[in-house]
Amino acid sequence: MNQMTQNADPGIPDVSEMLCFSIYSAGHAFTQLYRPLLDAIGLTYPQYLVMVALWRRDGRTVKELGETLFLDSSTLTPLLKRLETAGFITRTRNPRDERQVLLHLTEEGRRLKESTAEVSRCVQEAVGIDADTANKIQAAIDAIRDGIHKRKP
Repeated sequence: MNQMTQNADPGIPDVSEMLCFSIYSAGHAFTQLYRPLLDAIGLTYPQYLVMVALWRRDGRTVKELGETLFLDSSTLTPLLKRLETAGFITRTRNPRDERQVLLHLTEEGRRLKESTAEVSRCVQEAVGIDADTANKIQAAIDAIRDGIHKRKP
């Protein structure tokens, strides 16, 4: 018996037995998978998520985008500034409500979408599961996330 086994606390699970670790480590693996693919088109993973959300529905407010991506404005604002500096989006005050900032894709931001088809294909290939299985896993993880969010005070 090695020292690790001898000192193991039976009340503490091994990290490999923890659901949270499996989700965390899978997220880390996805980030590592995406990094070289996104580096090739000049985006970070969080920037990519912003662009995907805007390709899906342009003209969102910063607040709506934050709710979609589960990011607060202190995280989102610098990210959006970098995307604006890169020429992919514009940020403008809503003329109907000056408190809101509207996000719009530029022509360059719309064109960038074409470069991401290869990213999606490579990720799908690397994951190696059928769409039905992926959808079930995603639904289960979303339910876990939503349950955790509901517990927040």
